[in-house]
Amino acid sequence: MNIFCIGRNYGEHIKELNNQTPENPVVFCKPNSAALTDNKAFYYPDFSTDIHYEVEVLFKIARPGKRIQASQALDYISQIGLGIDFTARDLQSQCKSKGLPWEIAKAFDHSAVIGQWINIENTDLRNLNFSLQKNKQVVQQGNTKDMMFSIEQIIEYLSRFFKLNTGDILFTGTPAGVGPIAVGDLLEGFLECKQMFSCEIK
Repeated sequence: MNIFCIGRNYGEHIKELNNQTPENPVVFCKPNSAALTDNKAFYYPDFSTDIHYEVEVLFKIARPGKRIQASQALDYISQIGLGIDFTARDLQSQCKSKGLPWEIAKAFDHSAVIGQWINIENTDLRNLNFSLQKNKQVVQQGNTKDMMFSIEQIIEYLSRFFKLNTGDILFTGTPAGVGPIAVGDLLEGFLECKQMFSCEIK
């Protein structure tokens, strides 16, 4: 299983971090060891003091494909989900300031919360509301219609460079409202009105 992530895919999030708007999807990857499933707790690591939550809509690849056209992209996904891209913001800032890659800030162990999956039949993928609650308070809200690069465009772009395989997971970017976590927090993600995951910070 590969975990492909898209950065800077929501305009308001780009603004809140003072980033430049990309011409193409910004791609990075997480290893299998990043996956945190089954509502397991996230244990705050000792290498960072500023880890942020970033809630994201996820898609699961249904069959292998390479150089997939956008018009055929939806044939390659079977399920939709919700997750969190945990980011060590302090490490990311340090790496960026030196012009270095920032994988250690994004791809560390258990940095990818992956909630439950639902089938995409009869789902309008271009108009899905999703949200994140921290300690029962909404901290992020988004809608897939606000994605700068649609899932079709993402799949077309990714498959130019990588063969997509059955079971691969696509993180599609986060809306505005990212912020820090602390030990004792409870994070809960919702797709429309359905709770998709729950994650305690320990």
